[in-house]
Formats: sequence, C-alpha cells, structure tokens
Amino acid sequence: MRIFHRFILFILTIQERFLFAEAKKVLSGKQTAKKKRFYNNGNMLSLDSLAETEKNRMEEEILLLLKSYDFNPQELLNYIAKHDTQVAYIKNPVFLHLIYENEGFIYPQKGLKALYLSFLLDKKLRFKTNELFVLSNKEGEINKYYFIYHFYNWYAYKHNIFGIDNESFSMLNKLLYNATEESINKLKLSDIYKLKNAVEQDKASINFVLKLCQKYDSSKKALEKLKTEGTSI
Repeated sequence: MRIFHRFILFILTIQERFLFAEAKKVLSGKQTAKKKRFYNNGNMLSLDSLAETEKNRMEEEILLLLKSYDFNPQELLNYIAKHDTQVAYIKNPVFLHLIYENEGFIYPQKGLKALYLSFLLDKKLRFKTNELFVLSNKEGEINKYYFIYHFYNWYAYKHNIFGIDNESFSMLNKLLYNATEESINKLKLSDIYKLKNAVEQDKASINFVLKLCQKYDSSKKALEKLKTEGTSI
C-alpha cells in the first residue's frame, strides 16, 4: 500500500505541473473553452455530463466484475487473456522503464517502441503491437490495488469509454519519468489538451482505487472491532 500511495502522490505532483502550464498557456493565448451541447428528445445535454454518466456506468460494471472474481488478480488475468489481450511476464520491470512504461496495462504501440516490446516479450520483430498486460511477478503475489488501477484502464480501453489515444498516454508517461520545467514549457497547446485528457483518465482510475481502499479499510476496521468488542445484538 505504501508503494501505491507514493505512486499516487507522484501522479498528483505531475498533474499540478500540467494544470499550471495549461492555465499559463491558455491565458496568454486568450483561449476560451466552450462545452459542446446538443438536443436529445427536447432536452439540452452536455457532452461532459454524458461522459460522466458513461464513466459511472463503467465503474459499476467493473466493480461487479471484480466482486465476481473475488478481487483475485490471477483470475482477472485469465479474464483479460480471454478478451484478446496478451498477458506477458518479464524478469525485470526496468526494461519497461527504458521506454517510459510500467508494469500493467500498456496501450497498443507502433514504430520503435513496438519493435522493442515485441522483441522483449516474444523475441520477435514487429513494428506494431496490440494492447498488452505485462507483469514481472508470475508466481508471486500481485499488489491488488495496483493491479485494479491498471485493470480499470484496460477495461476503459477495451470498451472505448473515454477514447483516449495512445499518443496522449505515451506523452504523459514520458513526462512522468523525465519531467523538467524546460520540457513542460516546450509543450504546445494541443499537447497540453491531450495531456489533460490523459491526466483525467488517470485521475479517474486512481479515484476508483482510492474509493475501494477506503471501503476495504473501513470494512476491515469494522470487522476487527466486532471481533474484539462483540455485538450489541
């Protein structure tokens, strides 16, 4: 859990930098953002509200799915593999860090990055890879909450919930590993909007896991209290 909390703090720190850079560039360019709206059955609907509704529905589906597999990462990995996603294992996650990736869900790749991944995982040379789920610990225990974070992103991708492109997440991952004030200041406005979308997706998955953590911890404390103090019934 301590590793996961450090991971969350790291993500939030980068998010703060992105938001500051975005505000600075948008204000200097005097850009104004307008929310898209349209009519449906005589009602004015916002795309933002529809996206939120879609996200909530997806999270309900994920929670039901997690419960049906008793939150067991190994069982969920079998589920992932059955849905046409390659589950692969590596001995050392450092090999992923070299291309600014982490263990877990990896979006489809093209070019040199795909070439590197295909050789690393399959000893083959391909310039295009499908989505992957890569872990370094085949036999040992997998951190449940870290796994759920990646499972959330995988599920969203497979169901095209957010429509986030791979370029956005590749850019985000690269800056997470090597963010400097200079690299952030060089970002174009279009890049910042892409990063904003990727950050929003990351925040959604982190918040989902945090809610699960809080619920689990509360249930665990209640159970411990019941065991030690008994029940009033």
